[in-house]
Amino acid sequence: MEDWILEGYRARAWAGETTEAQEGKTLTLFGWSFRFRDQGGVIFVDLRDRTGILQVVLRKEILEEDFTAAEKIRSEYVIAVQGKLKKRDAESINPKMKTGTIELVVEKLVILNQAKTPPFSLDEFEEISEENRLKYRYLDFRRDELKNRMLKRHEFVFAIRNYLNSRKFVEIETPILNKSTPEGARDFLVPSRLNPNSFYALPQSPQIFKQILMVGGMERYFQIVKCFRDEDLRADRQPEFTQLDMEFSFVSQEEILTEIEGLFSKVMKDVFELELKAPFSRMPYRQAMEEYGSDKPDLRFGMKLVDVSEIVKNSDFQVFTVAVGTHGVVKAVCVPGGSVISRKEIEDLTAWLARDYKAKGLAYMKHGPEGLESTITKRFTPETLKKISEAVGSKEGDMIFFGADERQIVNHSLGALRLKLSERFDKPAEGSFHISWIVDFPMFEWNKDNNRWDSLHHPFTSPNDESLEIFSSEERLQKEAGRALAKAYDLVLNGVEIGGGSIRIHSKEVQNRVFSTLGIGSEEAKEKFGFLLEALEFGAPPHGGIAFGIDRILMLMTGGKSIRDVIAFPKTQKGVCLMSECPSEVEEKQLQELKLRLIKV
Repeated sequence: MEDWILEGYRARAWAGETTEAQEGKTLTLFGWSFRFRDQGGVIFVDLRDRTGILQVVLRKEILEEDFTAAEKIRSEYVIAVQGKLKKRDAESINPKMKTGTIELVVEKLVILNQAKTPPFSLDEFEEISEENRLKYRYLDFRRDELKNRMLKRHEFVFAIRNYLNSRKFVEIETPILNKSTPEGARDFLVPSRLNPNSFYALPQSPQIFKQILMVGGMERYFQIVKCFRDEDLRADRQPEFTQLDMEFSFVSQEEILTEIEGLFSKVMKDVFELELKAPFSRMPYRQAMEEYGSDKPDLRFGMKLVDVSEIVKNSDFQVFTVAVGTHGVVKAVCVPGGSVISRKEIEDLTAWLARDYKAKGLAYMKHGPEGLESTITKRFTPETLKKISEAVGSKEGDMIFFGADERQIVNHSLGALRLKLSERFDKPAEGSFHISWIVDFPMFEWNKDNNRWDSLHHPFTSPNDESLEIFSSEERLQKEAGRALAKAYDLVLNGVEIGGGSIRIHSKEVQNRVFSTLGIGSEEAKEKFGFLLEALEFGAPPHGGIAFGIDRILMLMTGGKSIRDVIAFPKTQKGVCLMSECPSEVEEKQLQELKLRLIKV
C-alpha cells in the first residue's frame, strides 16, 4: 500500500463535505466511481462516498503513466485519489450538486478494487423492484434513498439517547434468550442443547425484565432493543423489529405522557425539523372508536362516524329498525364530494366490507339538489331525511354511507371505509402531521371464540383509580370486568400507532385477580410469571412504562411505504432474507445435538 494512501486513511476528506474554503489544498479521497466520462486525455469521475459526490478530474499530462489505470475505471470501481481542490470554470458549474462549484484535480490514483457491472442502476431516479433491492442490499445501500434513511435512523436514535441521558434514564440491556410467556403473538423458540427438550423464547418485548429493573431500584430505564414476533407479516410488521423501551418509577400516567411529549418535541424538531405542540391532544378510547371506528384514528381529516340510531329507529327501513331493536347501532359517515361514486364502486366496497369486516351491507344516500336521494329514501319521512342530513352535515354533492349491525362491526367497517375513501375525497395535505394520545382503554375485551376475557394491552396493566373498586372481590370482578378501565395509553401519529404503554400493577393481590379474570390459574401464573410475582413482594415501587416502534416512526417520517424501507436487512412478507437466503436447512448433526427430529410436511 502506498504511503499517501496510508496517510490518507488517517486524514481523509469526505466527498460531500468538501467546500470552496478548501480551494488549493491537497486532499485525499476514497470512494466509488459513480459516473465517469472519458473525453480523450481527460477523464471525469463522479466519486461517491457516504457523504455525497465530488467530481474528480484525471488529466493525462498530470498523471502520466498512472493515466493508463485511469482509463480502466468503470462503474462502481473502488478508487483512492489525491490532488488539489479547485473551483470549476463558470461554464462547468453544476447547480444540482452540493459540490457543483468545485472539483479535485487528481495527482495520484490507485484502483483499490474492481467491480462487476451492477444488476441495476444505482441512480436515485431509477425505479427498481423491491425484490432486486433486497437481494442486492449491499448495492441498494449505495443509492441515496436507502443510505439517507439509514443515516436519518442513526441521527434519530442518537438524539433519543442524548435526550434520555439528560433526563437521568439509564440504558440497560435485557436478555434475548428468555422464557416463553403468553403476551399475545407467537414466540420464536430456540432449542437448548444443554437442556434437552427445553426451549428459550426470543422476547416479544422486555416487559417483565423492565418491571424487575424497577423493583431493583433503577427508577428510569430505557433501551433501543430488538423484539421478535412470529406472526403473519405486512407493511408495518417484521419478524424482528426495533423499539424504544422505557420504564419509570414513582410516576403517574400524566407524568409519563408529559415526559414523552418533551422527548418527541425535542427529537422531532432536531432530526426532522417538525414542530410538535405540547401537550398533545388526548382522546378517550371510547370516543375514538365511536367517532372514527379505530383506536388509532387519523385526525388529519374529518368524516366522523355519526350515530343516527335515534333518528331512524322508527323508520320503515327494516335493516335499520332491526339493528336498533336488537341492541345494535346505525351509524353514518358523510363523504364530501362522494356523490360521484358509481354503483359498481359501491358494490365493490360492499363486498370488501362483508369479506374483511363482516358487514352485512352498505346502505347509501346521495345529497342531490332536492336533498337526500336513494332507492331507500322512500322508507323515511322528509323530516327524518332532513335530520340525517343535519346530523352528518351533508351538502349537495356529498354521499352518506350507513352501517347497521352490532356496534363493533359498524365501528370497524365504517372506520375502514372512512380511511379508504379519504384517499380520494378528503386526503390529508402532504407533509401534515397530527399526533395524539388515546387514553382510558378498557382493561379487558371479550373473546367470543374462547368464551373468556383477554387483556386489551397485557396482563400487567393497572386498572385506573375509578375501577379499583371492581377488583375488591373475585365475584364482582367476574361480573363487571367489562366496565374496568386501564391506566393505558397509545401515541398515534397520522393514524398509525407508534407507541403504547401503561401504569403497571405493583400489588400482588390485584395482579393475581387480573390473572384469575384472564383464566390464568395460580399454578400457571407461578410457572410463567413466578419470578415477577415474587419480586412484587419485595418492595415494588409504583411504576409504568411505554414502548415505541422505531421502524414505524421512521417509515412515517421518511416517506417509506413499509418498515422494510427503514430496516437495514429486512425480510420479505414470507419472512425470507433474499440476500442471505435464510431461513435455511441445517445439517443433521446439528439437529442430533439438539435432540430434534424433523417432520416432513
